[in-house]
Amino acid sequence: MFEKRPVNPVRYHPIQPDSTIPYAKAGLQQGYEAISAPLISLAEQDHPSLLRIALDGTHGAQFHSVQQSMIQSLEKQGYSTLVMETSRFIKTSKALRQHFQQNITDNRAFGYFTEGTIEDYFRSNAKQEAASTLHDATTTAQSSRLPLCVITYGPGAYWLGDGNFDMTYFLDISREYQQIEYKQQLLNFGFDENEDDTEKYKIALFVEWPIFETYRKQILNAVHYYIDMNQPEAPVMTTTCTLRQMISSIAQAPMRVKPFFAPGVWGGQFLKEFADLPADWANCAWSFEPIAPENSIIMEYEGKQIEIPFLLVMHYEHASILGERLVKLFGDYFPIRFDYLDTMDGSNLSCQVHPKQEYIRNQFNEFMAQQESYYIMESKGNSEVYLGLTESCTKEGFYTAVQTAQDTGIPIEITDYVNSYPAKKGDLYLIPTGTVHASGKDNLVLEISSTTWWFTFKIYDYLRQGLDGKPRPINIDHAFENIDFFKKTKWVEEHLIPSPTLLRSQNDNQEYLLGQHADLLFYVHRVHLHDIWEDHTNAEMVMYNLVEGEQVRIISCADKSVHVEFKYAESYILPASFGAYRIVNLGNGPCKLIKAGVSKTWDVSLIEA
Repeated sequence: MFEKRPVNPVRYHPIQPDSTIPYAKAGLQQGYEAISAPLISLAEQDHPSLLRIALDGTHGAQFHSVQQSMIQSLEKQGYSTLVMETSRFIKTSKALRQHFQQNITDNRAFGYFTEGTIEDYFRSNAKQEAASTLHDATTTAQSSRLPLCVITYGPGAYWLGDGNFDMTYFLDISREYQQIEYKQQLLNFGFDENEDDTEKYKIALFVEWPIFETYRKQILNAVHYYIDMNQPEAPVMTTTCTLRQMISSIAQAPMRVKPFFAPGVWGGQFLKEFADLPADWANCAWSFEPIAPENSIIMEYEGKQIEIPFLLVMHYEHASILGERLVKLFGDYFPIRFDYLDTMDGSNLSCQVHPKQEYIRNQFNEFMAQQESYYIMESKGNSEVYLGLTESCTKEGFYTAVQTAQDTGIPIEITDYVNSYPAKKGDLYLIPTGTVHASGKDNLVLEISSTTWWFTFKIYDYLRQGLDGKPRPINIDHAFENIDFFKKTKWVEEHLIPSPTLLRSQNDNQEYLLGQHADLLFYVHRVHLHDIWEDHTNAEMVMYNLVEGEQVRIISCADKSVHVEFKYAESYILPASFGAYRIVNLGNGPCKLIKAGVSKTWDVSLIEA
């Protein structure tokens, strides 16, 4: 069975909490009583007349549940309580929309990544207002001679109180959990209305996440306690010191993120059945494993689990994971993604193109262009891949055809303009920026690509509506600014449909180069494994996916107790620090693994551009 909640064991034992954190306990604690316990210990033993508590965290986390539990516990200790929600001090919804309008834009799909900070959400005198409220409450409490606890809660709490707190907590959720909340009733932070789910995601992507995920990195070392709120009925807490030690441990061994599934208008049925997804899903279009910013990762210590954003792992351990050369190129950004496109019993993807580096930076403030490749994991019938332009295609003719189809609602035959190729299991198609492409129906595609994922310019989408019943956004003008019209049939077949090249053999096992191109920052290899394969990370991150076969084990040559096992269609990241390793075939027949990493010839530093 495909593992949807892979666990990454913490191998350091024992892990100690930071002695400077008030009343900290080792390991992971679960439940609301555990969250309040350090606070109650502080109240019982030190008897302060004023307690200042910050509950900071990610928008969408269940702050009220934690706050209410704390209030009940404190009142039993004789404390009166004052609660200050950060939303009291932020700008109005109208003011926020105006402030971020250049980032939100009027385009239905695309915005411009903000370079703003947490301060942009708050009124200019927010800190003074909060301090005045605290002063008034303290004065009242002193006159009544009652001890007081002030709880400042919500995103930005630590900033609002200038870090002047006796105890601080950070409540966190994954992007996946937050997006589930958005599809229900959650609005963007500070907004009192949204057009629809598409706008919610766009504001989150271009405004909220750049600001709040940067803010989380900035303050987390100063926070006492970290709380995983992805399962709000059973929150999991640890000290931030313990959290860093756990992250350090898992970053020395093969890691697997928690897959993130999503339906789509063209989605298929393979992943829905294979991964036992909810029966009420119409289909499954995507599975991210990993698209680093979107995925979370589960760590296990002494029988308890905690789920955190993979971005935190990269923040603290990017040097161990990527290696020195890649850090110089990408900083703490994980550069390669694996994800699935499932069109089995579904339909064609839109005919599309991805923007070039200069265009994506200038137009959207995105630092990495979306470079792709399609590896055909499974196919059936007469499935196809669309790649490059026909020899007879002209810019004017193609533009007129797709624009007329949009205006009139009369479909066109896309193969009059775009090449189609039979899709066979094991084929690889390279897709540099500027290349027109799409997967046809009845494919399971493993995308091996650069980590950017949102910037797909749809050229023609068969006049379809989205799952929300609205016309899908078409981006013809953006697309035609980026299409390479020299990438026609002959050029495509010479440059983008490579044949496997044998690199080396070990007994009956081989490693092949499947694809590499000057315009692509990644390489794609395939290991054909009968029994045992020996390799080395050579101080750079490596990724594996089992594309054929039953099950394999990866074992550290330095410490045989460090190993992982994974099955067909599962992916693992081998950190640069892992060093020498063996891959052992555990199945009854031969297997194949896709191996990917950053090309040795790639020397463009995207963080300095």
